[in-house]
Amino acid sequence: MELTENTRRVIEVTATDLPLACPMPDMVKWNSHPRVFLPIVKNGGEALCPYCGTHYQLTGPVSAHH
Repeated sequence: MELTENTRRVIEVTATDLPLACPMPDMVKWNSHPRVFLPIVKNGGEALCPYCGTHYQLTGPVSAHH
């Protein structure tokens, strides 16, 4: 897996990315911030990271257990 810089400001995520945490597993962590879980489902499908300001948008269906 190739690591990506945490520089994109809007990231689309799906149910397979839940529970959502920033930085995501494919982001470079050494130059980022502490891992924080974001309640994207409870927030109507959108979440904003309080550390880096990355905006996450949930796309596609979410099963009941999320």
